[in-house]
Amino acid sequence: MLQTEEIKLEQSKHGFSGFKIELWKYQGEMGALIPLLQSAQETYGYIPESAIDYISEIVGIPSAEIYGVITFYSQFRLKPMGKNIIKVCDGTACHVNASTMIIRAIESELQIGNDETTEDGLFTLQKVACLGCCSLSPVIMINDETYGRLTPKKAQQLLNEYREQAQKE
Repeated sequence: MLQTEEIKLEQSKHGFSGFKIELWKYQGEMGALIPLLQSAQETYGYIPESAIDYISEIVGIPSAEIYGVITFYSQFRLKPMGKNIIKVCDGTACHVNASTMIIRAIESELQIGNDETTEDGLFTLQKVACLGCCSLSPVIMINDETYGRLTPKKAQQLLNEYREQAQKE
Protein backbone atom coordinates (compact mmCIF):
# COMPACT_ATOMS: atom_id res chain seq x y z
CA MET A 1 0.00 0.00 0.00
CA LEU A 2 1.09 3.53 -0.69
CA GLN A 3 1.69 5.90 2.21
CA THR A 4 -0.58 8.94 2.61
CA GLU A 5 1.96 11.42 1.17
CA GLU A 6 2.70 9.10 -1.76
CA ILE A 7 -1.00 8.73 -2.47
CA LYS A 8 -1.51 12.49 -2.51
CA LEU A 9 1.46 12.85 -4.88
CA GLU A 10 0.17 10.06 -7.14
CA GLN A 11 -3.31 11.58 -7.05
CA SER A 12 -2.08 14.95 -8.32
CA LYS A 13 0.33 13.30 -10.79
CA HIS A 14 -2.55 11.29 -12.32
CA GLY A 15 -4.80 14.36 -12.44
CA PHE A 16 -7.21 13.05 -9.81
CA SER A 17 -7.15 16.06 -7.54
CA GLY A 18 -10.68 16.77 -8.75
CA PHE A 19 -12.16 13.74 -6.99
CA LYS A 20 -15.00 14.82 -4.71
CA ILE A 21 -13.41 12.95 -1.78
CA GLU A 22 -9.85 12.57 -0.60
CA LEU A 23 -8.85 9.13 -1.81
CA TRP A 24 -6.05 8.66 0.65
CA LYS A 25 -8.60 8.45 3.48
CA TYR A 26 -9.73 5.12 2.04
CA GLN A 27 -6.32 3.46 1.98
CA GLY A 28 -6.91 -0.22 2.75
CA GLU A 29 -10.36 0.39 4.23
CA MET A 30 -12.92 -2.37 3.73
CA GLY A 31 -16.03 -1.24 1.84
CA ALA A 32 -14.30 1.73 0.26
CA LEU A 33 -14.69 0.60 -3.35
CA ILE A 34 -18.30 1.69 -3.98
CA PRO A 35 -17.88 5.22 -2.53
CA LEU A 36 -14.70 5.67 -4.55
CA LEU A 37 -16.40 4.53 -7.77
CA GLN A 38 -19.35 6.82 -7.04
CA SER A 39 -16.97 9.72 -6.49
CA ALA A 40 -15.10 9.04 -9.72
CA GLN A 41 -18.34 8.92 -11.66
CA GLU A 42 -19.65 12.08 -10.00
CA THR A 43 -16.40 13.84 -10.83
CA TYR A 44 -16.02 12.73 -14.47
CA GLY A 45 -19.56 11.70 -15.46
CA TYR A 46 -18.29 8.15 -15.93
CA ILE A 47 -15.42 6.03 -14.60
CA PRO A 48 -12.31 6.38 -16.77
CA GLU A 49 -9.82 3.51 -17.00
CA SER A 50 -7.11 5.58 -15.36
CA ALA A 51 -9.37 6.16 -12.34
CA ILE A 52 -9.98 2.41 -12.06
CA ASP A 53 -6.26 1.74 -12.03
CA TYR A 54 -5.71 4.41 -9.42
CA ILE A 55 -8.59 3.20 -7.22
CA SER A 56 -7.11 -0.29 -7.51
CA GLU A 57 -3.90 1.02 -5.92
CA ILE A 58 -5.82 2.71 -3.12
CA VAL A 59 -8.04 -0.21 -2.10
CA GLY A 60 -5.70 -3.06 -3.07
CA ILE A 61 -8.26 -4.75 -5.32
CA PRO A 62 -7.17 -5.82 -8.83
CA SER A 63 -8.53 -3.67 -11.67
CA ALA A 64 -10.22 -6.73 -13.20
CA GLU A 65 -12.30 -7.21 -10.05
CA ILE A 66 -13.20 -3.52 -10.04
CA TYR A 67 -14.41 -3.83 -13.64
CA GLY A 68 -16.58 -6.71 -12.46
CA VAL A 69 -18.17 -4.49 -9.82
CA ILE A 70 -18.69 -1.64 -12.29
CA THR A 71 -20.37 -3.86 -14.86
CA PHE A 72 -22.52 -5.56 -12.20
CA TYR A 73 -24.12 -2.32 -10.99
CA SER A 74 -26.17 -0.43 -13.56
CA GLN A 75 -25.47 2.90 -11.83
CA PHE A 76 -21.87 2.87 -13.07
CA ARG A 77 -20.75 3.87 -16.57
CA LEU A 78 -17.47 3.20 -18.36
CA LYS A 79 -18.18 5.69 -21.14
CA PRO A 80 -19.17 9.36 -21.03
CA MET A 81 -22.85 10.16 -21.35
CA GLY A 82 -24.14 12.45 -24.07
CA LYS A 83 -25.11 16.04 -23.47
CA ASN A 84 -28.78 15.05 -23.88
CA ILE A 85 -29.99 11.91 -22.13
CA ILE A 86 -32.99 10.37 -23.87
CA LYS A 87 -35.03 8.04 -21.70
CA VAL A 88 -37.61 6.10 -23.67
CA CYS A 89 -40.35 4.50 -21.61
CA ASP A 90 -41.08 0.89 -22.44
CA GLY A 91 -43.48 0.24 -19.57
CA THR A 92 -46.79 -1.51 -20.16
CA ALA A 93 -48.83 1.55 -21.17
CA CYS A 94 -46.13 2.84 -23.49
CA HIS A 95 -45.40 -0.59 -24.89
CA VAL A 96 -49.01 -1.21 -25.89
CA ASN A 97 -49.05 2.28 -27.43
CA ALA A 98 -46.13 1.50 -29.75
CA SER A 99 -43.07 2.61 -27.79
CA THR A 100 -41.13 0.03 -29.81
CA MET A 101 -41.74 2.15 -32.92
CA ILE A 102 -40.49 5.25 -31.05
CA ILE A 103 -37.36 3.39 -29.97
CA ARG A 104 -36.68 2.19 -33.53
CA ALA A 105 -37.20 5.71 -34.92
CA ILE A 106 -34.75 7.19 -32.42
CA GLU A 107 -32.19 4.43 -32.98
CA SER A 108 -32.48 4.94 -36.72
CA GLU A 109 -32.23 8.73 -36.50
CA LEU A 110 -29.23 8.69 -34.15
CA GLN A 111 -27.59 5.48 -35.43
CA ILE A 112 -27.16 4.17 -31.87
CA GLY A 113 -28.71 1.46 -29.73
CA ASN A 114 -29.81 1.29 -26.13
CA ASP A 115 -27.22 2.61 -23.64
CA GLU A 116 -25.09 4.05 -26.44
CA THR A 117 -23.95 7.59 -27.14
CA THR A 118 -23.74 9.31 -30.51
CA GLU A 119 -20.26 9.90 -31.89
CA ASP A 120 -20.66 13.66 -31.49
CA GLY A 121 -21.51 13.20 -27.80
CA LEU A 122 -24.85 14.95 -28.20
CA PHE A 123 -27.23 12.09 -27.28
CA THR A 124 -27.31 8.99 -25.10
CA LEU A 125 -30.26 6.63 -25.48
CA GLN A 126 -31.66 4.68 -22.52
CA LYS A 127 -34.67 2.42 -22.56
CA VAL A 128 -36.35 2.48 -19.13
CA ALA A 129 -39.05 0.37 -17.53
CA CYS A 130 -41.37 3.26 -16.60
CA LEU A 131 -41.30 7.05 -16.45
CA GLY A 132 -44.57 7.28 -14.52
CA CYS A 133 -46.40 9.23 -17.22
CA CYS A 134 -48.75 6.48 -18.40
CA SER A 135 -51.52 8.89 -19.41
CA LEU A 136 -49.10 10.47 -21.92
CA SER A 137 -47.94 7.22 -23.51
CA PRO A 138 -45.85 6.70 -25.47
CA VAL A 139 -43.48 9.04 -23.67
CA ILE A 140 -39.81 9.99 -23.59
CA MET A 141 -37.73 12.30 -21.44
CA ILE A 142 -34.87 14.32 -22.81
CA ASN A 143 -32.89 15.55 -19.85
CA ASP A 144 -35.64 16.86 -17.54
CA GLU A 145 -38.29 17.53 -20.20
CA THR A 146 -41.10 15.04 -20.77
CA TYR A 147 -42.67 14.56 -24.20
CA GLY A 148 -45.81 12.49 -24.56
CA ARG A 149 -48.26 11.12 -27.09
CA LEU A 150 -45.38 10.69 -29.48
CA THR A 151 -45.24 9.28 -32.96
CA PRO A 152 -41.99 8.21 -34.61
CA LYS A 153 -42.09 11.39 -36.70
CA LYS A 154 -42.60 13.64 -33.63
CA ALA A 155 -39.68 11.90 -31.89
CA GLN A 156 -37.41 12.57 -34.88
CA GLN A 157 -38.55 16.21 -34.97
CA LEU A 158 -37.65 16.58 -31.29
CA LEU A 159 -34.17 15.23 -31.93
CA ASN A 160 -33.70 17.69 -34.77
CA GLU A 161 -34.78 20.55 -32.49
CA TYR A 162 -32.16 19.51 -29.93
CA ARG A 163 -29.53 19.30 -32.67
CA GLU A 164 -30.42 22.80 -33.90
CA GLN A 165 -30.25 24.16 -30.35
CA ALA A 166 -26.82 22.57 -29.86
CA GLN A 167 -25.54 24.23 -33.04
CA LYS A 168 -26.62 27.64 -31.72
CA GLU A 169 -24.69 27.18 -28.48
